[in-house]
Amino acid sequence: MVRQGKRLRLGYTTGSCAAAAAKAAAWMLLTGRERHKITLTVPKGITLELDIRDINRGENFVSCAVEKDSGDDPDVTRGTLIYARVSLCPQAGIAIDGGEGIGRVTRRGLDQPVGAAAINSVPREMIRENLEEVCRLTDYAGGLSVIVSAPEGEALARKTFNPRLGIVGGISILGTTGIVEPMSEQALIDTIKVELSQRRAEGQDYVLLTPGNYGSDFIRQTLGIDPGAAVQVSNFIGESLDLCRELGFHGALLIGHIGKLTKIAGGMLNTHSRYGDCRMEILAAHAGAAGLSPEGIREVLDCVACDDALRILQETGVYEATLSRLLERIGFHLVQRGDELETGAMMFSKEYGLLGETGNARTLLERAVTESGKGRRDG
Repeated sequence: MVRQGKRLRLGYTTGSCAAAAAKAAAWMLLTGRERHKITLTVPKGITLELDIRDINRGENFVSCAVEKDSGDDPDVTRGTLIYARVSLCPQAGIAIDGGEGIGRVTRRGLDQPVGAAAINSVPREMIRENLEEVCRLTDYAGGLSVIVSAPEGEALARKTFNPRLGIVGGISILGTTGIVEPMSEQALIDTIKVELSQRRAEGQDYVLLTPGNYGSDFIRQTLGIDPGAAVQVSNFIGESLDLCRELGFHGALLIGHIGKLTKIAGGMLNTHSRYGDCRMEILAAHAGAAGLSPEGIREVLDCVACDDALRILQETGVYEATLSRLLERIGFHLVQRGDELETGAMMFSKEYGLLGETGNARTLLERAVTESGKGRRDG
């Protein structure tokens, strides 16, 4: 991957670290020899050669670690040691569990069931396959127990989505390909899907979506609702609607700042600035259609912030008509992308507060809040 003329370095996941550490520990346990490097072929088909750290031997176990390398991705687990302790086990098969610093699942809808260690399916399969390979190579027919741990995991987890998702006590062991791609949009979309899947598994038919912290603040301060009722979807409005439809939700209400939602009025369902910044052009076009003079249109086009444009709309008497037109187009594009999913929007400004909403917004809001179990706050 290349960004701004620089080739970005790939990394490897916590799942790859856990599988490599477990493979090395099993090999040392069953051969009695020490090993400081191990090869691992990840699901993406790439073969890694990883350094083995902090080897510790006991009578019936070996423990060792692999250091997480995120490449050029800004991952909070970069440099973390992921440990695997492999022990002889009288029962046949490979038993896998989490130890210190690995989270536990407390809510339905995640990759693992409630009560299980937050070691996802692909890393579990990687561990199992690699240990079975070591057993074959060493002619060992007994069982092995694997405990994955991350001493820094509990502190690191506070910087992740885990507390919000109901994963307590540590980080998750993740990865579907075994490789970390720098600043991957897909990783963010996958995170949104996890939270939406969880809401759906808990029985929600309707859901609140908001791009980020501005929306969460508005939900709390103006609507008086616990912001935990909403799923943060960043710039991925269209992708999130696709996921809602795929997961079987009946309806979704988008609550967003005018700076994001104006782009939707122009048909931009990914609102990241690298795809374009057409806010003033869209505002100016709708203001012109609502009766704003050519001079006023020029003033709007010269604005750098939506709040400044709103000031002009108020001063020139086209505020309500412009916002009405804008919300109609926002609603139109949400319906087009949502298809059979019922969609609506509430739009706000930090300076002007609630600017408007689609006709079905209040109904969607009440349904989503009731189903989320995170209702209105007192006061």
